[in-house]
Parts: sequence; C-alpha cells; structure tokens
Amino acid sequence: MTNKVEQLIIATVGFFWAFLMWFSTAAFSTSIGTFYGLTTGQLALLASSAIWLAPPGRVIAGWLADRLGAHNTFAMILAYSGVVSIASSFAASYQVLFVERLVVASAGISFVVGIQHVAQWFDEHEIGTAEGLYAGTGNVGAGVGALVLPRLYGIHFGDAFLHLGIGALVIAAVYKWRGQPAKDRATAEAARQNTSFSDTMYVWTRYAAIGLMLAYAMSFGLEISMNSWLPTYYADGFAASIRNLGFTDTSSIQVAAGTFAAVQSFNASLWRPFSGYMSDLWQRKGWTPYPILATDKPYSPRIHWLLTALILITVLMIVLTVVGLLGVLPLSVVVLAFSGIAVSFGTGGVFAIVPLVFPDRPGTASGFIGGISTTGGIVYPLMFGLMPNVHMGYAFVGVVFFVPIILFFLWAMRSQSGIGDHGIGSRERWLGDGPAPNASTGGDD
Repeated sequence: MTNKVEQLIIATVGFFWAFLMWFSTAAFSTSIGTFYGLTTGQLALLASSAIWLAPPGRVIAGWLADRLGAHNTFAMILAYSGVVSIASSFAASYQVLFVERLVVASAGISFVVGIQHVAQWFDEHEIGTAEGLYAGTGNVGAGVGALVLPRLYGIHFGDAFLHLGIGALVIAAVYKWRGQPAKDRATAEAARQNTSFSDTMYVWTRYAAIGLMLAYAMSFGLEISMNSWLPTYYADGFAASIRNLGFTDTSSIQVAAGTFAAVQSFNASLWRPFSGYMSDLWQRKGWTPYPILATDKPYSPRIHWLLTALILITVLMIVLTVVGLLGVLPLSVVVLAFSGIAVSFGTGGVFAIVPLVFPDRPGTASGFIGGISTTGGIVYPLMFGLMPNVHMGYAFVGVVFFVPIILFFLWAMRSQSGIGDHGIGSRERWLGDGPAPNASTGGDD
C-alpha cells in the first residue's frame, strides 16, 4: 500500500536529482571553459544549451505522464539521463561532451511529470502547498549543484558526472518500484483517456494556458537562465571585486561565483513551498485586489497572487541592472536574493492554478505550460551575453519581454465566463461536445 505523502516524497527526490544533473554542467562552467579555452560567448552558448531539449521534451513528457502514468515516465527519464551522464564522464572531446551533456540536461523535463503525479494525489484545497513542496524542494538541486559540486570535486567534472549518473539509476529503480500513477483508478483513467490529438490541441489553444505558459517563462524560464548564467556573470561582471576578496585562481573564482549564483537558486527553490501556501491562503481569504482580473472563478484569488509575483519579478530585474552598473557586489547579491524570492512566487503561483483549470488533462497542460516556457532559459542567457554591458541584460529582458507578458496575462485572465474554455477555436471544434460541465467556474471539463 502507498499514500500521497510517500508519492510526494518519491516525486520530490526524483526531481531533486534530475535538477542536480540538469545544472551540474553549469557548476563546472569555469573549469570546462578553462580546460577547452572557451570564450564568454561560447560559455553563454553552453549555458543556454542546457535548455534546448526542454521545450519539446516537457511537452512529450507531460503527455506521456497522462498516457503511461507518472511513475513509468519519471523512471524512464532518470534511467536514460543517468546512463548518458555516466558516458559523459568518459568523453574524449569537448564536442562529444557537449552532445552528451545536452542529453543529460533533458532530465529537467521530469518536472512536469512530477507536477502531474502530485496533482493526481492531492485535493484542491491543498494542491498549492503540495506542488510548492515538490517543486521547491526539487529545485534546490540546482543550488546544491552550484554550491556543493565544485567544493566536492574541484575541477574534476568527469567524476561528478559519473557519480550523478549512478545515483539517477538507483532512484529510477525506486520510482518504478514504489510509484503509483494516481490516488485511484478512476483518476488515472480520466487522464489516460484525454490524451488524443484533439485533447492536446484544445489545451494548447486556450488563452489561459498560453497566459500561464508565458507567466512560467517569466518565472521558471528566468530561474533556469539565471542558474546557467550567474556563475559567468559574477566571474566577469564583478571580477575585480572577487579578486579583492582573495579569490584569484580558476578554482577559487569558480567557487566564489557559484556561491553568489546559488543565492538566487536557493531562494527560488526554498521559497516555492511558501508561494504555494500563499496561493492557498489567498484562495481561502478570497483576496482579489486587481479589478481587471477575473474575480468570479473559484480559483480567482490564485490568479491575483500570480500577477503580484509577475510585477515583483519585473521590478527587481531592473533594480538588478542598476546595482550592477553601480558595481556594488554585496548589494547585487542582496537584490539577487529578493529576485529569487519573487521568482519562487511566480513559479509556485503558476502550478497552483494549472491543475484547477485543466483537471482532466493535468499532464498535457503541465507539459505545454512547463515545456514551452523553458525557451526563456535559452533566450535570456543569450540576451545577457550579447549585451554591450554585462549588467544591462536584466533590464532589457524586463522591459522588452516581461512587460508584454504581463499585459497578455491581464487580457487572458480578465473577468469573463469560462477562462479554461476561452481560446482559439471552440470546445465543440476540438472535442466535439458542448460547454464543459463546470464551465461557469472556468474549468475545462
């Protein structure tokens, strides 16, 4: 027998390890760059490459979680990424290493599988906290990688990749053994039956799904881009300040830059359960402070909480540029810490909503929203690296990308009937039936 707490623990441990593998390459970016003589631009490309397979991979993984069950899908992801991680420890050239680490980085697609898994076990009143605990604790893997791996392995990245791969195979076996797809057969079967092409296109064309996807691109897309970019940013943008602190050789500079970068990652992870709790709290209290957003849906307060997070993220991106231009390293780290908290508010806020808008298609919806949004992790580091001044990228992304996203979110989530149904093409066109039974509440089914 199993229970929801055991399933939450299994999903969280699996996701923690997947995240640890995903960003383990970034933790050794300085060592890899020095070993192969890479430029800053090449390092930016290496950082962005960790995200390349995430958009299509998460879309497919979310669909598979509905179709095959989360326990089977998660175990497969951990197994193949573990095998390739082991192989990458023996890579004979940088080109081979690059390709193999690209495959290992796809372990990050497991996030949407765990989201679907948790949603299949927890009830509506507790789903925000449960999803926050899963995602927040799992996301700590990125911070652990940046903070701990360089200290454990120094410049020997091959050894780290070998041991991480072995760990992934062990966790895959446990997930397959103890994991169960849902709290009951009916819940699992409902998700499995709604996996047709029409079901998938119905979700992809809902304005609410697109708005939530963009919101996640603003939050999680930013988080993973920062995980990849920040070690390079602090090593280059604050080189003199880091040397003045006594870090002069490649290994020590890598440790210092990784430590500063971990501030954002840890806050983005550790505060995510709090964000889920706040979404639940706003829901219980019925707080809806923004008149332009929907106020008549059972999950309306969660939408208002999410908008608050998106505004905070944008403001802090601009502030991060300002303090960077001032050249004050301690102040930059403080602002980065608050930025990580704001990011956690956004990531936790999104997936406290998704299973409620698309209750019978949680994997498909999570795959689309959690997958396409990761393109932010590809685009943002490139923007950061291509700016004439290394500090200007944050404000540029905030103004050029985030402000339009907030405006679309306001439009998609405005007060209207059937938020979950409103989109490109009617429900009848995609699914061949009438309005959803709970369309008055804004759900899709």
